[in-house]
Amino acid sequence: MDWVHLHLALNHVPVIGSLFVGLLLATAILKKSEELRRLSLWWMVGLMLIGIPIKFTGDLAVDRAKEIEGIEQARIEAHEKSADQATTGIFLAGIAAAIALFKARKGNPVPQWGMIATLVLTLVTFALMARSANLGGEIRHPEIRKSQ
Repeated sequence: MDWVHLHLALNHVPVIGSLFVGLLLATAILKKSEELRRLSLWWMVGLMLIGIPIKFTGDLAVDRAKEIEGIEQARIEAHEKSADQATTGIFLAGIAAAIALFKARKGNPVPQWGMIATLVLTLVTFALMARSANLGGEIRHPEIRKSQ
């Protein structure tokens, strides 16, 4: 397995994971479950950490993709820009989750503002991740490209 293969394997995690965590956060808010709140926030922190190797391997994948004949550079650049936005989103959501967990230390309840902020950022991140994944898929899959 090389860096490109690792990138392609890992990049599915935050796309599906951000949707999963968003639903988990919403459920935790609706059910008013302290355990579920903490669990969902920890999951978001985990997704943020997974974003680090995805960004790193993505940069290596760009270098490799530029060497492949028939790959449109404009598609690579669009995906790379979109991926940077999605990475920013997941880091912001992860930071919001970490702050909420920090505020909830020593037995304090998770603050509602932390849950809502993390939920909103997570849902925005899911949209950004889905867009980035689609643009990444278009690089090598002409069947999913919009007709021109």
